[in-house]
Amino acid sequence: MRSLLPRATTRRLESSRRWLNRAVLTLLGWLPVGLSLVSAPAAEAAAPGEPPNIIFINADDLGYGDLGCYGQKRINTPAIDRMATQGLRFTDFYAGSTVCAPSRGVLMTGYHVGHARIRGNHKPDMPLAPEDVTVAEVLKDAGYTTAIIGKWGLGEVDSTGYPTRQGFDTFFGYQSQIEAHNFYPEFLHRDGAKQPLGNKLASFNVAEKRVDYSHDLFTEEALGFIEENKDRRFFLYLPYTIPHANNEGGRATGDGMEIPDHGDYASKDWPNPEKGRAAMISRLDSDVGKILAKLDDLDLSTKTIVFFTSDNGPHNEGNSKSTFFDSNGPLRGIKRDLYEGGIRVPMIVRWPGKVPAGKVSDYPWNMCDVLPTLAAIAGTPAPEGIDGISVLPELLGEKQPPHPPMYWEFHERGFSQAARIGKWKGVKRSIDGPIEIYDLDQDLGEEKNVADEYPQIVEQMSEYLHGARTADPNWPMKKPARKKKNPTKK
Repeated sequence: MRSLLPRATTRRLESSRRWLNRAVLTLLGWLPVGLSLVSAPAAEAAAPGEPPNIIFINADDLGYGDLGCYGQKRINTPAIDRMATQGLRFTDFYAGSTVCAPSRGVLMTGYHVGHARIRGNHKPDMPLAPEDVTVAEVLKDAGYTTAIIGKWGLGEVDSTGYPTRQGFDTFFGYQSQIEAHNFYPEFLHRDGAKQPLGNKLASFNVAEKRVDYSHDLFTEEALGFIEENKDRRFFLYLPYTIPHANNEGGRATGDGMEIPDHGDYASKDWPNPEKGRAAMISRLDSDVGKILAKLDDLDLSTKTIVFFTSDNGPHNEGNSKSTFFDSNGPLRGIKRDLYEGGIRVPMIVRWPGKVPAGKVSDYPWNMCDVLPTLAAIAGTPAPEGIDGISVLPELLGEKQPPHPPMYWEFHERGFSQAARIGKWKGVKRSIDGPIEIYDLDQDLGEEKNVADEYPQIVEQMSEYLHGARTADPNWPMKKPARKKKNPTKK
């Protein structure tokens, strides 16, 4: 068993603690009402009674506005909408990043992206390290059987980051996000070995054989895992790959929203990529329904807490446009933006008899809180020094301390930062650019930059953004590369 220590060195841990102390003192001492409510992490509560099974479902590129319970009008999501009536729906939950790999790294380790090992998508060969402590390790050490079924993206088979080296007893799915761009792969990974499938897709010709749609295989595998482990405590991490675009197939067919059929949307007068996007979301919804029905059938619903969320905001890929279904709802921005639409995502939690049913919470929290929250649910300590806090009290309808500041950074298109502190959102789109300030209580769509009206908030946000990250040579703060001009024709 590996020690439940943070992956940082002692020097880095002390640096992080010094930053936290400074930031909290700064915020408590200087900021006006609203920001003064920020507090340091409180002592973690434990779940009542016997620790439950845990299922964490993570959609891929599902937007804040893509579900009926979050305002979607044209895509049918009855199972997830019903899950919201049976549990607790959050309006202010945030992904760990605005793109895939770093968001999943935050989820696994409890570090926000300013302290995490993996902070972007453009270093696909960077895995988690042996000293990283994942939520799977924490739960495995607490007696859980652990599995990941779906998309990993934090280390390939010959690396230290492979899931079976990071606390998972079993793995079935894609080892990298690049592999996951093909929804009809010729193989998937099972515990370190390639499992051949029935697909032959070298050139994506329509005559080639496409029989095994990976998403369907994940649902089948998940249902089997639940059945097999019905008499033991389990943690199932189910990172689905839809409604991400199939970038491989889309290059050849012009339709990167690949799915076996368009279902209820086949007769719609919509472009095919939009039919595909809607069909993906409805297929995802149907399979979430199958997972919940399986728990009901096995009399496991009251013994299982289920989370449903997304890894980042909606995309403009695969020839599909997020505006077609208003996938970001009332929010500004999409995937790869640090505005709310890129990082605020759905979060629904169901645990009958424990989590209040039919409630809506505006408590702000994010993916780095998942590890300490699941640890508290399991009745085991989380690693020291991580950025997340347990939000179990909020899940149980109890008093939850205000959340500490939340931080994001993004390394594509140069370097940008964002933070939420109380009701205030700060966005810094470049190293030497100004800080934009938005009052999320009054301006959810981030339409009015009020930086000129609140210079003190700008000052405090600047102080926070400056101290919220640890320098890392792999993730330097840099300006975007200049585009080369075409040479003058002679």
